[in-house]
Amino acid sequence: MLNCKKLSMLFALFIGLLVGVNLLGGKIIGFFGISASVGIFMVPVTFLITDMVEEVYGRETASQFVTGGILVLVVIFLYTLIFTALPSHSRYEFHSEYRIIFGSSLRMIAASLVAFTLSQYHDVWAFEWWKKRTHGKALWLRNNLSTIVSQGIDTFVFMMIAFYQTSPKFTFLFILQLVWPYYLLKIAFALLDTPFVYIGVRWLKKDSVQPSISTAVTQE
Repeated sequence: MLNCKKLSMLFALFIGLLVGVNLLGGKIIGFFGISASVGIFMVPVTFLITDMVEEVYGRETASQFVTGGILVLVVIFLYTLIFTALPSHSRYEFHSEYRIIFGSSLRMIAASLVAFTLSQYHDVWAFEWWKKRTHGKALWLRNNLSTIVSQGIDTFVFMMIAFYQTSPKFTFLFILQLVWPYYLLKIAFALLDTPFVYIGVRWLKKDSVQPSISTAVTQE
């Protein structure tokens, strides 16, 4: 039996992170000599959550998280498209700034939607694939192998859709140069979150309701 309370909390966090990435991820910072979006602090956590959920509740439940995330990104994209196009009231002084900030994010949201869909569904599939081959053991290995490849898909697809030909310098080769250090940083985050996978799985497994003695006797 699933504990809806804790799954709901994780789903809310999962969706909140996706919204946060698209709302705040446009800012670029310097991090260990690498220019990276602030979204790098949020994206790895989404993979952590789906791996935790899949480990305890299976691929179907993890896939539901991903499907919910896709729906949210589509809704955000459509609302952003509409709201940036609507004329503002005369007393609203920041129409141009609003359009610059959120209008420029339309391509980012589209890139995020495609990258998220491909990488997260791959992560859910790969996690189950490795689980079968490790016979349910070596959670740390399954978590990292599935996430490392998925993060590569996410990074490459997002960067190509979001930035390719946005200016003459953003060629295919130039974007590849940007992808590698950014991807390596994501791998570092994926490795660092391994202890939290174990903590999260243990926390979720407390929700598995064991049958009572009377129920067990009745079933026998």
